[in-house]
Amino acid sequence: MQTFNVNPAIAQAGVQKVSTVHVQANADRRTLLTVVTPAYNEADNLPVLYERLRETLLQQDLEWEWVVVDDHSTDDTFNVLEQLAQRDARVRAVRLARNFGSHTAIACGLHHAHGDCAAVMAADLQDPPEVILQLLSEWHAGGQVIWAVRGKREGESGSKVSLSRLYYFLMRHVVGIREIPSNGADFLLIDRLVINAFCQFDERNVSVMALITWMGFRQTSIVYTKRARLSGKSGWTLKKKLKLVVDSVTSFTYLPIRVMSYTGFGVAFLGLLYAAFVVVHTFRGSPPTGWSSLMVLLLVLGGLQMMMLGVLGEYLWRVLDESRRRPRYLIEAESGSTSPLPRNRL
Repeated sequence: MQTFNVNPAIAQAGVQKVSTVHVQANADRRTLLTVVTPAYNEADNLPVLYERLRETLLQQDLEWEWVVVDDHSTDDTFNVLEQLAQRDARVRAVRLARNFGSHTAIACGLHHAHGDCAAVMAADLQDPPEVILQLLSEWHAGGQVIWAVRGKREGESGSKVSLSRLYYFLMRHVVGIREIPSNGADFLLIDRLVINAFCQFDERNVSVMALITWMGFRQTSIVYTKRARLSGKSGWTLKKKLKLVVDSVTSFTYLPIRVMSYTGFGVAFLGLLYAAFVVVHTFRGSPPTGWSSLMVLLLVLGGLQMMMLGVLGEYLWRVLDESRRRPRYLIEAESGSTSPLPRNRL
């Protein structure tokens, strides 16, 4: 077999040339930003949000795309998105086959994101599109997960704000995810590396925001004012909020089961003490009496047992749901280009 000797200096020069060309190609390519928006009955808000996004990003030195996931709306949301996609190739719409929830819709949007980074924002104009510029600035400075933390919240009742703060207190001090912003954040920008890492997870019952916080990477934040909803009614019902709380707790901590164990040991110890009390007084000829106290004790113990079974049931249900390996979501229709946008050269 014939062999060839290559001058090491020439080989090294060739490697350097290829590397230089690769770096130059990346330097010449403009940044592609993906804006991911979950939407449920937002037909009136989406055209306004599109115009605000277009005006905000028009003068920026980047390319962008808008991925909107319609969470099986009952109004004309998808029709509006189809019209926007026909007008602008940067708009892509995905309609889910049923209502899977906003966090699943966000996950679907991130799975369809082609950008070097992705901003996740609501469709109701509570998250001003202009804040994206601040998030991009932090991303260019080296941040990989940039949270837009709520400073003020316009148009929301005190009870709603208090419940939100209670949830984030629970996440920070009980669940143990201390990195999550104390005032709450569901408006953020993440790097392509974080998107790829997120797509490795296939959990069905989980808070996307808590999962991204738990993932780590270089996280930073900015503060903004959350505006009042432009129009329509929020689909974020109390039932969905309660499910989010349970999902957040069961996905990231076994503390409820540990509390159940400690409670069981405590009740068993008190039971032994009471049994010793009964035996001693029986031998003394004065056994304790009292039907009412006995019934109260039985009801308390029965209630504790039912509560513990309910907590175990929440964990077991999620194990069963994961073991079925059902698709996380099903897509009914798509509109707009499904391939990455062509990258323009400077």
